[in-house]
Amino acid sequence: MLSLEVNNVKKRFGKVEALKGVNLRVNEGEVFAYIGPNGAGKSTTIRVLLGILQANEGEAKVFGLDAWRDSVEIHRRIAYVPGDVNLWPNLTGGEVIDLFVSLRGSHDKARRQRLIKDFNLDPSKKCRTYSKGNRQKVALIAAFASEVDLYILDEPTSGLDPLMEQVFQECVLEQKRKGKGVFLSSHILSEVERLCDRVAIIREGEVVETGTLTELRHLTRYNIKVISERPIEGLERMEGISDIVRHEDGLAFHVERAQMGEAIAHISGFGIVSLQSAPPTLEDLFMKHYKEEV
Repeated sequence: MLSLEVNNVKKRFGKVEALKGVNLRVNEGEVFAYIGPNGAGKSTTIRVLLGILQANEGEAKVFGLDAWRDSVEIHRRIAYVPGDVNLWPNLTGGEVIDLFVSLRGSHDKARRQRLIKDFNLDPSKKCRTYSKGNRQKVALIAAFASEVDLYILDEPTSGLDPLMEQVFQECVLEQKRKGKGVFLSSHILSEVERLCDRVAIIREGEVVETGTLTELRHLTRYNIKVISERPIEGLERMEGISDIVRHEDGLAFHVERAQMGEAIAHISGFGIVSLQSAPPTLEDLFMKHYKEEV
């Protein structure tokens, strides 16, 4: 079953078209990444899903319910963590956690205590004394302590140190094992690569690629480094080869997946001493779509 679906959603702010016909599908038990630079439309999409904004065109559904008309019912079954958390300054972190989880119905008290320990949060302190990272911890603890069916996370690790990012990742994987859906917007591509089953890349309000990491890697290039007995010649004339950089004893280049076998066969004729092949990272794919803007 689908946790959420977005069908040809368009959203305009005056003359600015923030979303230009976005289509998304997130399944139950799936961790789905939604990536793109600031201003690409990620947060606008999330606000439509949360029922904060109404789409000008198209349809957004969560659990089969209309995101705008049925937002109150939907919010009982979801946990949302934004990238910049604002809390009540005179409440303690523990009081805010309890308030958030009470809004979502049932929760696991033992898990709440374990999360407080894992995230190294002092829940007795007033929220006005918390750093940005500690405010994020409060929101994450409240989210993961709640018994919900879908987590919508918009840059949730903003302000966390690497150790706490690891705790966050373990929490996401725990919910995935339980069959919960996770919709994750993130700039941390290594985090996305570790956690996510499928990825959508949004650019200027349009989803330009969607698929599993394996499927998306078919669309980009492998990185090859080779040291050979004799200088390698003729690569420049081969299809699918690019970014050739020659060194004193070898060279490096990029090759499209479809031409990998042909490239290896060609360089073998020059006496391979050392060969390194690295699959493309999600960052390679991300930059492929944005390199014109960088």
